Amino acid sequence: MTSHFKKIAAELSIAEKQVSATAALLDEGATVPFISRYRKEMTGTLDEVQVTAIRDRLLQLRELDKRREAILKSLTELGKLTPELEKQVNDAETMVALEDIYLPYRPKRKTRASAAREKGLQPLADALFGQNRIDLEIEGAKYIDEEKGVNTIEEALAGARDIIAEQISENAEARTKIRTLFVEKGNFESKVITGKEEAGIKYKDYFEWTEPVKTAPSHRILAMRRGEKEEILWLDIKPQEEEAIAALENMFVKGNNASSNQVQLAIADGYKRLLKPSMETEVRLLTKKKADEEAIRVFAENARQLLLGAPLGQKRVMAIDPGFRTGCKVACLDEQGKLLEDTAIYPHTGAGQATQAEKTTRYLFEKHKIEAIAIGNGTAGRETEVFIRNLNLPGAVIVMVNESGASIYSASEVARDEFPDKDITVRGAVSIGRRLMDPLAELVKIDPKSIGVGQYQHDVDQNKLQTSLDDTVINCVNAVGVELNTASKQILAYVSGLGPQLAQNIVEYRDANGAFKKREQLKKVPRLGDKAFEQAAGFLRIHHAENPLDTSAVHPERYELVKQMAKDAGCTVKDLMGDDKLRKSIPLQKYTSETVGLPTLNDIIAELAKPGRDPREQFETFSFTEGVNSINDLKPGMKLPGIVTNITAFGAFVDIGVHQDGLVHLSQITNRFIKDPNEVLKVAQKVEVTVTEVDVNRKRISLTMKENEKREPVSKPVYNKPAQKQVNAGPSTRDPAKTFNKKAEVEPEGDLQLKLAALKNMFK
Repeated sequence: MTSHFKKIAAELSIAEKQVSATAALLDEGATVPFISRYRKEMTGTLDEVQVTAIRDRLLQLRELDKRREAILKSLTELGKLTPELEKQVNDAETMVALEDIYLPYRPKRKTRASAAREKGLQPLADALFGQNRIDLEIEGAKYIDEEKGVNTIEEALAGARDIIAEQISENAEARTKIRTLFVEKGNFESKVITGKEEAGIKYKDYFEWTEPVKTAPSHRILAMRRGEKEEILWLDIKPQEEEAIAALENMFVKGNNASSNQVQLAIADGYKRLLKPSMETEVRLLTKKKADEEAIRVFAENARQLLLGAPLGQKRVMAIDPGFRTGCKVACLDEQGKLLEDTAIYPHTGAGQATQAEKTTRYLFEKHKIEAIAIGNGTAGRETEVFIRNLNLPGAVIVMVNESGASIYSASEVARDEFPDKDITVRGAVSIGRRLMDPLAELVKIDPKSIGVGQYQHDVDQNKLQTSLDDTVINCVNAVGVELNTASKQILAYVSGLGPQLAQNIVEYRDANGAFKKREQLKKVPRLGDKAFEQAAGFLRIHHAENPLDTSAVHPERYELVKQMAKDAGCTVKDLMGDDKLRKSIPLQKYTSETVGLPTLNDIIAELAKPGRDPREQFETFSFTEGVNSINDLKPGMKLPGIVTNITAFGAFVDIGVHQDGLVHLSQITNRFIKDPNEVLKVAQKVEVTVTEVDVNRKRISLTMKENEKREPVSKPVYNKPAQKQVNAGPSTRDPAKTFNKKAEVEPEGDLQLKLAALKNMFK
């Protein structure tokens, strides 16, 4: 285990004691947020990213140890384990190296080589592989045995070559060399399957495509694999065959005689029949793994940015799920998100209906003292926005809210539990309104894969994706903190140390006994023991609590320390929290101990200054350009405000208010070279873009930011009538695969044309 700590420390460039301390905490059941927030002295102030990396790498190494033990046990049972082989197994540092060592001994089904061995041809293979000068006719004749099925000299030699071919293909050094050749010099070769050209038009870029394995980006690897899976593309991975065979010959051909010629024949056969297919499979898995990791990283980062979107806060909200023929579903919510009233209006189905819709909207607005109006950004969204705006409702904050995933929530068990007597359209409207008030609290009710900020989420390793997204949601929830007396069981389930069952128990206890007055009451919740309390308490807030520290992120284990600070300063804890001079007068060094250091003390002082502070950005006003409501309104050269909705490896999608997100290709984000759009952009960022191309038939919009990069990001409303405001509740999360490219999440086929256009612009 110590060797694992040393390895991880070297890989992450941290001290070994930091790794060992973190591992001990993890093994004790501590969560990543708890460790990174409340055990800084033990870990040396590692953040959640580093703690997660230690956790994941430690898991990998432990899995490697389990496999190592299994292989040693198998080799022992087979009677093949020698001191030298045991050392090789114990020294293997990767799963691939371990499997290479075990491959020659692994029990396998019958092969051509095993059949040749059964015919007694192993000695002949050894003689040929030794490459001594022998007479093939004389030596081969010794092994003719009709009963064993060896009828000619050539059959004997062919069987011997089969044995040699298998030995070479299972040689660990040979496999390493060819594997490296595949990765370093191999190419992806993609071709359209004859007759599939029309059906696979979305994969047009890959009909005749060659790209080095070493440099192929994740999105193209996943796109080609998807095309292959859909039986549109034929995909191969290979280096130059001659180079691969030559590399093997340099390793195994030791002479220049008849035996050496037989070895050369065996090498060519073994490469084509055994080693190449094996390496292709391995490299496919390797590149898929790396592509998955990149896609999952992009997805998780986008999800994090979306979940941490700025909340409007506790306001009375009218939420509208827009529609044309079926009307708009309206839900009025109080400051806590409780449904007060719901109805339907029909502002788009005729003058009479529009007049009634206006009356109903005004009536509900006044009755429920509405402060903000949230409008879903789907079908009829902009039209409904225009209708609401023209009502000139006094003081109304009008908001376009992303509605991606709202339909999934509406039909979910969570929604049925919350609103058993309401239909899915009303539930969807409620979700839209709550997203405006607190995106995090509402989005945790939806599978993160359904909120439209990913790339190839259905193609990547689902277990790894789920783990990454769970980590992301957990970190976001705990970074913000949760109000214990109003939180849903869904968001409570993500609090450090809790989980679904304890979250349910908390809600049931709260319903039965009333609001929590202090954190200590949590210990009365069934099955919530000391360990769970330790992990969770610091992330739970109780506004207007008896103890002011219960409103903060100060952990209960440090309450006595804070009380001592206040006592020494001659004041109360409440005074300390409200007086900056008192806090600055505290000599922190005086309160350090073996378990409490300056990092924790600094965190405590910062928290006392702003107890329970929300780390999310402040809500900002925003509006799209008036009069630009559909793709038909767009013209090349238009400069428009927009919001980044999704970031991929090849660029960023931007909502400009026309129901289809436009694409700013990587080459169009900035004049300087960047490898990753995240270097410049983030989800929900407000930007100014210029339309470069509009394809109405294919519903594709190409955008550039290059001409606008020196300008400040759009943060003030472009349109703002005196009686109302236009606000953004966060990014649109419509799945860009359904808008920019409806049939598949592949890099748009215009990608290459965009790159060429960018190069032309650079050299004009």
